[in-house]
Amino acid sequence: MSLTTRTLLCAALLGVVAVPAQAADKKRDAAMLELAERHRCLNCHEVDVKVRGPAWREVGRRYRDDPEAEARLLVKVREGGSGVWGDDFMSPNKRVSDADLQALVRWILSLR
Repeated sequence: MSLTTRTLLCAALLGVVAVPAQAADKKRDAAMLELAERHRCLNCHEVDVKVRGPAWREVGRRYRDDPEAEARLLVKVREGGSGVWGDDFMSPNKRVSDADLQALVRWILSLR
């Protein structure tokens, strides 16, 4: 098999794999945004724009290499606080279930 044929075959296979992965990412993003809306996170946050709190993509970038990030963010989101991203105070989120909180934090950390 020639190099050109192998290259074209690899490109075609990557396309077959990438399209379903992109669709799955969009579906997951929509579900997470719906969850964030339900818990009123979007009053202060957006994915790509700083509102009152930081943009979630910036949070994901800041903590991408921190192995303790998920545990620390779970506590920060649950308890609230200020000082990490400025002086604005984030309200505690005591009523958000552990499962919803973990799903949202993991999703935010996946954003780049």
